[in-house]
Amino acid sequence: MNEKLWEKGYKVNEEVEKFTVGDDYITDMKIIEYDIKASVVHSRMLRKIGLLSAEEQRKIEEALSELLNLVKEGKFQIKPEEEDCHTAIENFLVKKLGEIGKKIHTARSRNDQVLTALRLMYKEELKEIESLLKELQKTLGKFIEKFGDVKFPGYTHTRKAMPTDFATWAGALKDALEDDLKLLKTAYEIVDQSPLGTGAGYGVPIDIDREFTAKELGFSRVQWNPIYTQNSRGKFEYLILHTLSQISYDLNRFASDIIFFSLPEIGYLKLPKELCTGSSIMPHKINPDPLELVRAYHHAIVSKMLMTVTLPSNLIFGYHRDFQLLKKPMIEAFEISKNIVRIMKIIFDHLEVDKERSESSITEEVLATHRVYELVKQGVPFRDAYRMVAEKYGREKD
Repeated sequence: MNEKLWEKGYKVNEEVEKFTVGDDYITDMKIIEYDIKASVVHSRMLRKIGLLSAEEQRKIEEALSELLNLVKEGKFQIKPEEEDCHTAIENFLVKKLGEIGKKIHTARSRNDQVLTALRLMYKEELKEIESLLKELQKTLGKFIEKFGDVKFPGYTHTRKAMPTDFATWAGALKDALEDDLKLLKTAYEIVDQSPLGTGAGYGVPIDIDREFTAKELGFSRVQWNPIYTQNSRGKFEYLILHTLSQISYDLNRFASDIIFFSLPEIGYLKLPKELCTGSSIMPHKINPDPLELVRAYHHAIVSKMLMTVTLPSNLIFGYHRDFQLLKKPMIEAFEISKNIVRIMKIIFDHLEVDKERSESSITEEVLATHRVYELVKQGVPFRDAYRMVAEKYGREKD
């Protein structure tokens, strides 16, 4: 029999139970490995303070190791009636170890359990995205080495403006990603504090060693205030998604640039057809669908960010079931972010520059501002020089 951790001997209305569980039992398969890891460390702490014997702790850790292997092999699933990974883990231990398994929940709540599992996941995901961004920066460096000297017209108002080059263009994304890496580091440092041991937001009425569990789990410090620990749920997610939206914002802008510059009518960039898809009705079409999706996914991340900042904002302190809805958008946003960074790396790995088309597009009017400054160097006041050159192109083009 799979009991709920909050079981009190009454039966919940079936529709209410289905509604409150939602798809949490599915979503939690994404964090169960982190919850198992935290449970191992928690059991070691309980042994350290004398609430588990060495033998009891050893059996719990062995059982959790078995469960972890089952999860990794795809041989374990959380049942809908178990609600979440926390219940599934405890039920597994009780079924395996009997009375010993019932001790694992000592000095913790599902509230600090889920926070701990999520924080561990967040840290790992942020590090992975950091690594992917650095790889993309390396690819941009190679692109600059190969095509950086090629000049082409810069644009304002989607009209030709002044000359630039591909080193400056690709370097703009490289620099933007450097700032994004700083944001990632800041988000990581703030998230890197252990909530384990704060219970439901008011601590637990027994002395525990929170510094031990924080160190064992790889956190840099303990998040001491139990009320703030719960209040930070939503706040930390908002911070992370804001950071991810900065990354997607930068990739969105450059995806639009590549789509524009690779238009056959413009042709500064050549996008290999292997990176494109086609039309089901128009035989000639080769479409930059991956870039359009990179562009679109920015808005998906922003929508998830808005949800995380609005959902908890009017709640009083303490845990609320509302928080359940924060897990899925976070998991999805991390996957989206990793995918769009990977795709942009592939794009830049294969993107080519048409040197002839690019440089031949620097027509006379693109050099108008340079002509102004040639006169300025001769001592002509800027405004007079501007008007002298403007006469040639017509003031209506100012």
